[in-house]
Amino acid sequence: MKIKVITVGKLKEKYLKDGIAEYSKRLSRFTKLELIELVDEKTPDKASQAENEQILEKEAQRIMGKIADRDYVIALAIEGEQFPSEKFSQILSDITVRGFSDITFVIGGSLGLAPIVKKRANLLMSFGKLTLPHQLMKLVLVEQIYRAFMIQQGSPYHK
Repeated sequence: MKIKVITVGKLKEKYLKDGIAEYSKRLSRFTKLELIELVDEKTPDKASQAENEQILEKEAQRIMGKIADRDYVIALAIEGEQFPSEKFSQILSDITVRGFSDITFVIGGSLGLAPIVKKRANLLMSFGKLTLPHQLMKLVLVEQIYRAFMIQQGSPYHK
């Protein structure tokens, strides 16, 4: 199994990089993890709706270029479904049973994700109604993927 995490925007903060590196290392015993950072478009202050849509479209083109036809895509979106960690673990397990070997997670930039990306997704997932910086969301997501594998192993890590 291979897991890709596509994010819009570069990770700058050392403490977040360190946390992601730690969970990436831990995940290496379960899966191949690929972290892809895409350039984000600069959003002007007080951008119009049309400008925001153009920005989302440009970012969507970059995202879609990194998604393979056979990838199972989970897009993080505030309107997505919320799951407890045990259910998330089961979902990841079920995806592989259904014949998918590559799972791709997508985290959008400051404006979120374009409709075309959400439409391509097999699942829209939310970590709650709170708005989190996409850099922090990347760390939370990688930790939850690790937790999902630990749940599958019956590890006490989850408790």
